Amino acid sequence: MDTFYQLNTIFISMVMEAIPFVLVGVLISGMIQTFVTEKWISRIVPSNRYLSSLFGCGIGVLFPSCECGIVPITRRLIGKGMPLHAGIAFMLTGPIINPIVLFATYIAFGDDWRMVAIRGGMAIAVAFCVSIAVSYLFPKLPFKHELAPVAAAIEPEAVVQAPRASVWSRINEVIVHAIDEFFDVGKYLVAGAFIAAALQTYVPTSTLLHLGGTPVAASLVMIVLAFVISLCSEADAFIASSFRSTFNVGALSAFLVFGPMIDIKNTLMLLGTYRGRFVAVLIGLVAVFTLLGSLIVGRWFA
Repeated sequence: MDTFYQLNTIFISMVMEAIPFVLVGVLISGMIQTFVTEKWISRIVPSNRYLSSLFGCGIGVLFPSCECGIVPITRRLIGKGMPLHAGIAFMLTGPIINPIVLFATYIAFGDDWRMVAIRGGMAIAVAFCVSIAVSYLFPKLPFKHELAPVAAAIEPEAVVQAPRASVWSRINEVIVHAIDEFFDVGKYLVAGAFIAAALQTYVPTSTLLHLGGTPVAASLVMIVLAFVISLCSEADAFIASSFRSTFNVGALSAFLVFGPMIDIKNTLMLLGTYRGRFVAVLIGLVAVFTLLGSLIVGRWFA
């Protein structure tokens, strides 16, 4: 009975922690759907794949959203014409390099700017490498359901001549879209939170920690731990700092980078949006590049 109460407590706390960020995400998604045009997206995003990936890595600073809310925003940006690899770069870095998360990292590690720089720099490097790999591996959009063609591509004259919608009708459109998006994403959030809570309850953390005897094993343990406990990116730095006496800087950086990019909650959200093969390849790429980055960091700051 005690384990059931523990599972229930962890599950409810995860859902309550994530819902505000999901709400912010779906509202931003609704505003993008209503106010952002395909022409504007094509104008601001560089056509070069490397520059567009860097662009995607950088705009996360402007969107203070955790990994729970970033998926609907990314889906909407890609649907509006942002290249897939640029959208993925934004999705991976957004939950890490936004000012709220970086400041929380600074506080959690005792006013240590070094960990802030390591986390932000490694996140950008991993996201950039993953996005470039995605651009070559997936030339076509891997959405589970095909997007409806935009009207501008079919009947440009009709779009130009259409009457301008009133402010209230546009606000209503944002709200309606946000509600639809919230219930679409919410079911995956709830399912992911329950799975993560069950794993936290029935798989002792000590079992994982005993496996981290070498730098590679330590980083892999922290990657798995970050995936399993599925913390919000605003709070994970405080958990990571508690492992400073157990793991080196490289393993801690793996925890701080992989968790906000890929965890149980957003994996299910991704599976609700993209094809399974794409999600599997994306998780594999993030894991490999995070592992490599953590080993470089661990050796550099040994």
